[in-house]
Amino acid sequence: MKKTGRKKYSKKVRAVIAVIVIAVIAVAAYFIYQAVVYTQMSEETAPRKSWVTDTGTLLREDEDSSVKIYRDDRQEDMEIYQIVPSDVENENFTYYDPDVQQRLDDTLQALKSEADYSLEEPLAVWNPYGTGSNGLYLYFDAQNAAQVTYQIHTEAAGDIDATDYEAAANAGTSDEKEFLMIGLVPGMENQVMIRLLDKSGKELESRSFTVTVPKPVSGYDVVLKSEAGESAEPLTDGLYYTLGTQGYYGYMFFFDNEGIMRYEMLLDGYKGDRILFDGEEMLCCVASDQIGRINRLGRAVDLYTLEGYTMHHDFNMAQDGHLVVLATKNNTFDGRVMDFVLEVDMETGDVSELLDLRNIFPDYYDKTEKVSDTDPFFWQAGTRDWIHLNTIDYTRDDGLILSSRETSTIIKIGNVHSQPELTYLIGNRDFWEETPYADYVYEKDGDFTGQYGQHTVTVLPDAAPQEGQYYLMMFNNNYYANSTRTDDYEPKLDERVSESLQDEEQHSYVDVYLVVNSGVSHVFGEYDAQGERIRQYAYECSFQGYRVMKDDFAGFWFAD
Repeated sequence: MKKTGRKKYSKKVRAVIAVIVIAVIAVAAYFIYQAVVYTQMSEETAPRKSWVTDTGTLLREDEDSSVKIYRDDRQEDMEIYQIVPSDVENENFTYYDPDVQQRLDDTLQALKSEADYSLEEPLAVWNPYGTGSNGLYLYFDAQNAAQVTYQIHTEAAGDIDATDYEAAANAGTSDEKEFLMIGLVPGMENQVMIRLLDKSGKELESRSFTVTVPKPVSGYDVVLKSEAGESAEPLTDGLYYTLGTQGYYGYMFFFDNEGIMRYEMLLDGYKGDRILFDGEEMLCCVASDQIGRINRLGRAVDLYTLEGYTMHHDFNMAQDGHLVVLATKNNTFDGRVMDFVLEVDMETGDVSELLDLRNIFPDYYDKTEKVSDTDPFFWQAGTRDWIHLNTIDYTRDDGLILSSRETSTIIKIGNVHSQPELTYLIGNRDFWEETPYADYVYEKDGDFTGQYGQHTVTVLPDAAPQEGQYYLMMFNNNYYANSTRTDDYEPKLDERVSESLQDEEQHSYVDVYLVVNSGVSHVFGEYDAQGERIRQYAYECSFQGYRVMKDDFAGFWFAD
């Protein structure tokens, strides 16, 4: 009798099928990964989708300023207002608009004039200018008070029984005290003690109250996981702040030494890039084409818009009230990106092109092409990211120090306001050997491994041993990747240098640093002068974290 049944495949056929299935899965995974990364990268320059936040009971609408005034119903110890523009739900609305800022200020000034406020019954408003989520504005009269201090207590935050947060407010020198309380933990009940002190430090008056703080708009964790390092040195005073956390663009987070969020700043998308101070005002990026000047109360008192350009990575102070800004010119015919330096006159608001790097390196530019989707930086496919400037600093001799990631080179351009010219290059000499720029490369003094993919090249202030000399400090990412050269150049890399963006066995080599962010590993830490870690913090991020820095914010939020 003839047997019937399923046909058996040979081992060879089964192996072929398995290989095909694995290949299909691998290809699908590759394209899914690319799609996810493309989406995440496009989020960087996208504006905020919504500025709408939870509000309490509507009390009234100021018809002159078209601003609604609400009472926060969560509070029992103190009446706290929320002031919100009536058009906050409109498409393209942003708080970073001079008209919106003026309307909010008009409303705040009107509230200030409605009563005689005291420490016992102050004027209290959540984030009156819309640029934060958990800053509490306080205004009251306090005769003879020279200083305002406050202490914030919260119960266990996550796994941390938080140490009380203490600060001296930058509340002004007159009898009218006005400040933005920084330090309230979002989404929690905070117990606050405010003390008024005279010139000798003697307490004149105090008041305690409990306040329920709004949850972070971002939904970000208010406590970071942290671990102690090898060093027994104490952490420096101040707040760590994040400048670009993928998945959370449009926010800057400020954390204390225990990793507890003390302030959430809201941006119109993008990332802060850097924080600079000009007198008692703070400068940071507030949108992909806008730099804001923010005062201690959170008001954007000036906004500098870079029409036709998108910022990239960095900006810095230059001469006589000017800023220098790294940028991409929108809609260039050749798709080139990240190769312009702009200058902003902060007095007039005028924006001008200071440098086009293609004019400095025309021959090298001709050796480059657009990034493809199989290159190391495939998420930039279709763009000609031929030099990729990522940091900028201005020198007193009218020069610019630029960091170029794509060429792994530090670049000095001189006479930028008269006749810009290449001054020197610091990088792998072989990289520039077959170009007209080889003679500009400095010789290494000693046998050491050069930098690759470096970032944050900074001129150290007041560290010059003699006239005409200065020190540079940089963060060495320690990986080589070039996506745009058209020749067959391949560097001879030291075995300690990585060719992978996520090789955990390869590390940067540094001498002395304090606060360091590892954007791929999603950790930042503080180190002592010997390079030993004091404490490390882990943070949530969907792909890469750009920068983490630290400042004491004295003279801004806090008293000097």
